[in-house]
Amino acid sequence: MLRLVKYLKPFTLLLLLAVTLLFVQANADLALPDYMSRIVNIGIQQGGVENAVPEALRQTTLERLALFLSPEELELVRAHYTLVEASAPDYAATVARYPALATEPVLVRAELDRATVERLNPILGKAFVALAALEQLQADPSQAAAMGAGLGFDLSKLPPGMDVFTLLANLPAAQRSQMSAAVNARFAALEDSMINQMAVQAVKLELEALGMDTGDLQMDFILRSGGVMLLFSLLAISCTIAVGYLSARVAAGVGRDLRKSVFEKVTRFTHAELELFSTASLITRSTNDVTQVQMVIVMLLRMVVYAPIIGVGGVIRALDKGASMWWIIALAVTLLLGLILAVFAIALPRFKAIQSLIDRLNLVMREALSGMMVIRAFNMQEHETVRFDKANRDLTSTMLFISRVMVVMMPVMMLIMNSLALLIIWIGSHQVAESAMQVGDMMAFMQYTMQIVFAFLMLSMMFIILPRASVSAGRIADVLDVEQGLRDPDAPVAFPEPFRGEVEFRNVCFRYPGAEKDVLHEINFVAKPGETTAFIGSTGSGKSTVVNLIPRFHDVTCGEILVDGLDIRSVTQRDLRERIGYVPQKGLLFSGTIESNLRYGDAGASAADLEAAVTVAQASDFILSKPEGLQAEIAQGGGNVSGGQKQRLAIARALVKRAPIYIFDDSFSALDFKTDAALRRALKETTANSTLFIVTQRVATIMHAEQIIVLDEGGMVGKGTHRELMESCEVYRDIALSQLGEEEAA
Repeated sequence: MLRLVKYLKPFTLLLLLAVTLLFVQANADLALPDYMSRIVNIGIQQGGVENAVPEALRQTTLERLALFLSPEELELVRAHYTLVEASAPDYAATVARYPALATEPVLVRAELDRATVERLNPILGKAFVALAALEQLQADPSQAAAMGAGLGFDLSKLPPGMDVFTLLANLPAAQRSQMSAAVNARFAALEDSMINQMAVQAVKLELEALGMDTGDLQMDFILRSGGVMLLFSLLAISCTIAVGYLSARVAAGVGRDLRKSVFEKVTRFTHAELELFSTASLITRSTNDVTQVQMVIVMLLRMVVYAPIIGVGGVIRALDKGASMWWIIALAVTLLLGLILAVFAIALPRFKAIQSLIDRLNLVMREALSGMMVIRAFNMQEHETVRFDKANRDLTSTMLFISRVMVVMMPVMMLIMNSLALLIIWIGSHQVAESAMQVGDMMAFMQYTMQIVFAFLMLSMMFIILPRASVSAGRIADVLDVEQGLRDPDAPVAFPEPFRGEVEFRNVCFRYPGAEKDVLHEINFVAKPGETTAFIGSTGSGKSTVVNLIPRFHDVTCGEILVDGLDIRSVTQRDLRERIGYVPQKGLLFSGTIESNLRYGDAGASAADLEAAVTVAQASDFILSKPEGLQAEIAQGGGNVSGGQKQRLAIARALVKRAPIYIFDDSFSALDFKTDAALRRALKETTANSTLFIVTQRVATIMHAEQIIVLDEGGMVGKGTHRELMESCEVYRDIALSQLGEEEAA
């Protein structure tokens, strides 16, 4: 995968935006359990009262709370509360909110920041709990002994009817300090959140005493918290949609660029480089492998970045809700990692084999489709069916094996998740019973644990997809990393004008990469404009190799090829090939129309140019016989025309180019003798100023060529006109006599 990272560079801004949105989405998702916890703890259990610092309290209540506060704490509390005077401008509104103000003095709290509330919370919380205990004593004197022990002295000895608050208010300062210390000691073992929860009931009673509707207070808190949860949910959904769009766009862009790069790379391959990869494999790499890379990019952006944020954030927030249950998270992570690593170790070798098996299946299918006539002719349908079935079964069995391994993951994951939920409820319920945890915190802890499990589930899906995508990425990179054998010069030169088209071979030899010996050696000749240079020889003598060196389909191993006095390696390949009309041995046509195929030679050719080329190539008759004419459809590879028609259209395509150099590589083999002769006569007139190269097995085709080069085992064994070679070259004479009679050959 790292070898293809550079293809992500054009999408850097989109990637950064996607990562930012993932952070926002993760934080929104992580906030939801916390708000759910607040609704349960505060909205339901505490009646909407958030803390032990009430928004208002009666003066008598503050005087009673002062019994349990140190002078410094009392001064801090008084600094944040203001006694409401009848002369205050907002007195009427305050009375409407706190009806008790009409009958007794009330203090209203100032606007406080979070830090101040957290500072006051434990101070007033302890005082409210102690105050509630004394009020209970007033109502039930039988609890005096137990409560007195908590306050540091025996309250059971109070005289009947004695007001406990009056008694405590008149205690000496030293004894009141002792009582305050006893209260602090009693609450030392409890967390601030638990003290706050214990004090809330007393605060709620105080608000009711002020005349407030605590039912509305509770509903208002639940609706506000639920509204915030809804906003966070909508934010998370929006981020999810945006990240999905961005990841799809990045993946599609990378896929497009990879396919383009692979195609452009392959179009510049020499024959030797093409032999490194089968055609079926190159097709698979450009399609299936690129699709795998696209899929993993989408998954990487949507899961691999998101999962760690959720996992780490979930752990931090879960420990904040219930630090004592950390071992449950550790157990879950250990089980999940063990499961993922086990599946990964089993499935990885098979993932690496899948793409090769797809290559094999494509190869068998392609060979069967392209060779269907041969298969039928030899009655080998059953053999090919067995061959395809084996490739198909190999791929199917591998996919099934991986699916069987993967299918175990989800049930095991669900088992782990449900077991964790039961364990959290079991342990958490005991802690709730012991006042060590709130119910909402236990529920939030369970939600965060589920988020952590889902984060590992997402990562496990990546472990499933990543190995196969990594193999695919490596296969694509293997194509892109191939060193090109043919390169344009760093400082190319231009052909002299006017361009003549004279071609000279000087001591040329050629050896295929990896071969032990040369296939061509000591090739020397000059081909002049207006003349035909023909090549003839036995099969494998090197005829096609010679002409393929002219457009630089290969580079010479030694010697040089000059065009108008310039070494063809000193000009760009594009500049060289623009001046050559090439007709290969196999007349390949492309899907489209006859006209679109002809315009390969020159996209801007006029209708008259097309008609002239078709006439010279002797293709007019069969084109005119079609109702659509030049607009007649051509199937892929020219499958709907005969071999001779295909060759004539390939020749016409080259003639449309009106090039100064023409190469006909055994391009007349599918033509009958009459058509061959007519074509050569028309060709001679049309290309009178061009340099012609003709490779053929027919002596009759080249008898009138100005120069015939005879090749045998890669070397030149003859050069001259037909008459000269009949006298001087035994190889040529044998070929001529085998095809023509003595009289015709002479």
